[in-house]
Amino acid sequence: MADFGVKVGELRALMENRGKEGISAIENKFGNIEGLLKAIKANATEGLNGNDNADLDARKQAFGINFIPPKPPKPFWVLMWEAAQDVTLIILMVAAIISIVLGMTVEEDKKTSWIEGAAILISICVVIFVTAGNDWSKERQFRSLQTKLDEDQKMPVIRNGESQEIFTKDIVVGDILQLGYGDILPADGIYITGNDLSIDESTLTGETDHIKKSLTRDPMLLSGTSVMEGTCKMVVTAVGPNSQAGIIVSLIEGEEGEDFTEESESEDDDDDGEGVPVANGNKPKAVKPSNKKEKSVLQGKLTRLAIQIGYFGTAAAVLTIFVLVIKFCASNFIVGKNACLVTYNDASNNVVNEWSHSSHTLEQCQQEYNTNNVTNHVIQKFKGWEKEYVSELLEFFIIGVTVLVVAVPEGLPLAVTISLAYSVRKMMADNNLVRHLDACETMGNATAICSDKTGTLTTNRMTVVQSFFQGKLIKHTPSSNMVDASVREAFCNSVAINSNYASKVIPAKMVGNLPSHIGNKTECALLQFCEELGGGYEEIRKVHTEETFFKVYTFNSKRKCMATVLKTPTGYRLYAKGAAEVLLRKCDYILSEDGNPTKLTSQTYDRLVAEVIETMAGEALRTICVAYRDITGEVDWNDEDSTIKHLTCISIVGIEDPVRPEVPDAIKSCQRAGVCVRMVTGDNLITARSIARKCGILPPGEEGDGKNILEGSTFRGLVHDDDGTFNQDKFDVVWVSLRVLARSSPADKYTLVTGIINSKLSKNREVVAVTGDGTNDAPALKAADVGFAMGIAGTEVAKNASDIILTDDNFTSIVKAVMWGRNVYDSISKFLQFQLTVNVVAVMLCFIGSCAHGASPLRAVPMLWVNLIMDTFASLALATEPPTTDLLNRKPYGRTKPLISRTMLKNIVGHSFFQLTIMLVILFYGKPLFDLEEWSYDQKGPSTHGTLMFNTFVFMQIFNEINSRKVHGERNVFSGIFNNYIFVAVVIGTMFVQVLIIQYGGFAFSSKGLDWKLWLVSVGIGFAELIWGQVIASIPKSIIPTGFRFGSQPVSADEANQARLLWMRSLKRVQHQIRVANAFKQAGHERHRRLSLLAEDPRFRATLNKSSEKLSTKV
Repeated sequence: MADFGVKVGELRALMENRGKEGISAIENKFGNIEGLLKAIKANATEGLNGNDNADLDARKQAFGINFIPPKPPKPFWVLMWEAAQDVTLIILMVAAIISIVLGMTVEEDKKTSWIEGAAILISICVVIFVTAGNDWSKERQFRSLQTKLDEDQKMPVIRNGESQEIFTKDIVVGDILQLGYGDILPADGIYITGNDLSIDESTLTGETDHIKKSLTRDPMLLSGTSVMEGTCKMVVTAVGPNSQAGIIVSLIEGEEGEDFTEESESEDDDDDGEGVPVANGNKPKAVKPSNKKEKSVLQGKLTRLAIQIGYFGTAAAVLTIFVLVIKFCASNFIVGKNACLVTYNDASNNVVNEWSHSSHTLEQCQQEYNTNNVTNHVIQKFKGWEKEYVSELLEFFIIGVTVLVVAVPEGLPLAVTISLAYSVRKMMADNNLVRHLDACETMGNATAICSDKTGTLTTNRMTVVQSFFQGKLIKHTPSSNMVDASVREAFCNSVAINSNYASKVIPAKMVGNLPSHIGNKTECALLQFCEELGGGYEEIRKVHTEETFFKVYTFNSKRKCMATVLKTPTGYRLYAKGAAEVLLRKCDYILSEDGNPTKLTSQTYDRLVAEVIETMAGEALRTICVAYRDITGEVDWNDEDSTIKHLTCISIVGIEDPVRPEVPDAIKSCQRAGVCVRMVTGDNLITARSIARKCGILPPGEEGDGKNILEGSTFRGLVHDDDGTFNQDKFDVVWVSLRVLARSSPADKYTLVTGIINSKLSKNREVVAVTGDGTNDAPALKAADVGFAMGIAGTEVAKNASDIILTDDNFTSIVKAVMWGRNVYDSISKFLQFQLTVNVVAVMLCFIGSCAHGASPLRAVPMLWVNLIMDTFASLALATEPPTTDLLNRKPYGRTKPLISRTMLKNIVGHSFFQLTIMLVILFYGKPLFDLEEWSYDQKGPSTHGTLMFNTFVFMQIFNEINSRKVHGERNVFSGIFNNYIFVAVVIGTMFVQVLIIQYGGFAFSSKGLDWKLWLVSVGIGFAELIWGQVIASIPKSIIPTGFRFGSQPVSADEANQARLLWMRSLKRVQHQIRVANAFKQAGHERHRRLSLLAEDPRFRATLNKSSEKLSTKV
């Protein structure tokens, strides 16, 4: 191992200092920065030797690797134990155990009465196993996604004397990092040299003010913080677990017992929250979560629907138990006091219980039944409370719970999760890296897209195609004799020096290929233009290294320009470049035809604007002015307004960024789909208008009347009051017609996005998506319903604030996201239509059957099959339908449109009526119709009658599952069915298992094998569902009153808190969804009720706030 002059613990302690304390710590330990570099054997100019693997390995052994290992995954048995903690399963286990005990002690047939309870316990074990398996699989997927996000991150470092990008996990102590605007520091380090560096340390300290960094002010740079302005080189001093971010992670693991990095969302989701002070080695306090917006439109609608269903189910359950108990009490404690109970076998050998009300003594009853020739009868007088009543009352409770849980669409959260997870995987192939699961379905509801121009609507392949030198507008690359050598030299010096040194042009490796651009695309275009003019920018940079810079004014959205100051023998020279119309106003001189400066008069300025800038802008070119100033005497360098003035214009260049060829068609698809596309750009008005026309955002020939295209300054004046306060009413007058916002700032974009979201002009409210690439775009990305960050041009801050990352920076990928989002919404609607039909029929059947016969016609174990297996498989089948382009032929739903449309409600009511009618006919008239023994409450074993009902019910659901593939009134329900092989496999597999259950399920499933005639009846009735579906499709949806709205109204604050818990748990743990599905559906309501009570408890809310980041999963 190499002998370094410092140990890892010393470097770790060093990084716990801040400001002047940090400077003192460096001086006390190492003397200065050079001493620190010597101790860790680093070179600020050459960097490390990237080819010396032995040295790199020695650094990793001595100081660690730049990787924070996640907490080991939970063992499978722990996941099973956690799955068994669900309240629903506990209630079921207790009920099953009681059922077994009563069956073995109280029931008459002790040999078989315990089987049903045992079957429920076996089903619970299967549920626990499946739940734990899902958790285990989910955790692996989340870890894989997090690993992919981490491994894709690269940073520029200096190795072997050259700038190169390496993966952040390969960074070691001693590496020299080149930091720029928007970077997130991957490790701790010390500032070496830089310009105008400002750091956002809010993720660590909670301070929202940006911290200026320099050797004399504060050289300590911490991992996880963000570069908000300027550039610098830093030497890495701590990586991985030894960095400040790593220390925090380890402390959180120690306190919370769970590594927050294993969640699907990274800890950077809310980087504007209050942070953790770590200075001077203090133990960090608990991280206070920020109030991230409620994004998901679908979540809100599902919340409202779940609450409405919960009310319905509760009422039905209470009513069922009430009727059964009243009936029981009347029979046993009121009527039974003055009657005898007679038990005998009828002609079909069925057990019959009758009360004799005309006879009041045993002798009178005996004489009465002997007179009627009823043989084999047993007569008993009412004796009061009997021990068998315990079993009956328990059965009533189970029946009530069954009715309740049948009402809950238990497979719905699972369908949502499956659909979202399926879409996320598929969207990755369409260049959409989804960071938050809910962004998928929200994008399907999008009504507006606020898009950047550069790289999204355009190719982001910048090329200088026009230039203005020495009074001449040149529409091609100038030859050497067209530009004086002195002018050419001044231009190349200005461009090479006054650019981020991380921006460079790599020559093409093969003849015919284009050079590669690394860094800022605009700067790369200018650097390539220098090469074409014959001026080598690399040679200039070798002479003028960054260490020789006297002052740098970095580019930001406010300045719209960048300036670099060099010291010269006679004073200083300032090089500047920026937006032409901005920088030209700061010029007093311009290089004339002879190459010498001449006065820039107002007439010349106007001519340049009209003939050069506006001409270039009219051809959709970005105009850049390159200028310089020689300074002598004293200057207040902090007063940039007085410094960046009196410039001499060297040249004006026009940079082409062609519109992507596929963008116009993509925008047409959006407009056809009812999605309004707005362009938000920093370019001038003329360039923005030209690009908008080429893209199709502005109709051809539309000049703009001051309403559809605005500049940022005009926009701000229109939507704010005189005191600068935002006015929503004024904004509502502007935004409807606005299509292009030019010369805009990030604050303008934020105002536009939040204003549209909060506007109530639209009937169904607007759902807004926005794209962004810069650090200052982060507020707008967070505020939007869906934030898209650029994967190529975007900064790390923008990516961490986003919901979806466009890996190709292409607008067409946003259109694909819209299509996938609508597919998610439709998939969930399909499952809702199917599930609610099942639930309505099951609830009504259980209620009517229980009141008529004293028990549900569908026994407990068969219902487990229906609820756990069929609903789970149905969610898998209906949630994996692939999208089609037809999804873009309808308008978006918006924020408040009901989740269950009138067409869906018509289908649910129509199919429920058909199925319930069939089931009641079989229930009450099955014996004479099919020559069956009559089903009754006292039939302990399987019966043909009960089996026929169960089989018919299942096959009606199977064929209705096919009907549910269409939710917009389409007649051809088989269209595209074979494109979803999962659906076909589920239908066939369900039929196959159903055959096995009926023929071989026996007592466990309360089933009795059917002959071919009854099989034909069951399948035939099920097939009739398809025919009935065509009948329903012929009925106009207008028969459903418009006032019937389900899942559309806003929820209250308490409901929102309660629903947020439910939803987070549903998306975070697939196990909760399956538990609800299998456990008679009673757990859904029970959890809902308990969480309602918990949500009102201040202690629980405090606990929730402390660990909310672990409860939430945004996929």
